[in-house]
Amino acid sequence: MIDPRIAALREEAKKGRNPACADETLTYLLELSERIGAADFLEIGAAEGLTSAALLLSGVRRATAIEKDPQRASRARENFRAFSLSERVTFYEGDAGEILPMLRGQFDLIFLDGPKVQYIKYLPDCKRLLRTGGYLLSDDVLLFGWVRGEAPKKRRMLAEHLREYGRMLETDPDLSTEILDLGEGLAVSQKLR
Repeated sequence: MIDPRIAALREEAKKGRNPACADETLTYLLELSERIGAADFLEIGAAEGLTSAALLLSGVRRATAIEKDPQRASRARENFRAFSLSERVTFYEGDAGEILPMLRGQFDLIFLDGPKVQYIKYLPDCKRLLRTGGYLLSDDVLLFGWVRGEAPKKRRMLAEHLREYGRMLETDPDLSTEILDLGEGLAVSQKLR
């Protein structure tokens, strides 16, 4: 269940065009985290930090979060402080493409919700950082139905990037992937080896 304080902040963030994940996606993340006993969580595209905060409040031990936008990063730091979570979060402000290769350790759960055209680029590092049996959740992989249907002309390249990313996940022998119709599509990939 989403902490009511987090739910209220998420509603405020949505009014300001903050790219928070869908409520049903966050609920799924929280349920999966509890089911697998996730201790270490990585969020790529943290926005205001509310997803990481929700997982930490629900029992995840540590979170690592990455956000490129300076205003969102500042707000994320404020939110972590407000919930007394700063000591349990390693927060990086910058480009995930530069930060991910430097990260070490193993995560039980990775939530990929950054720039969609970079998902393919991020995948090798996500796999490297994910423990065997852990889950990579990639958000917005169906994007308004454009990935399975027809995208507007200006968005065709984005839709094609996401189609290719989906094919990579579904054919990767190290992953077992299911695409769920949550939010704008959630790819749930478990690392097999």
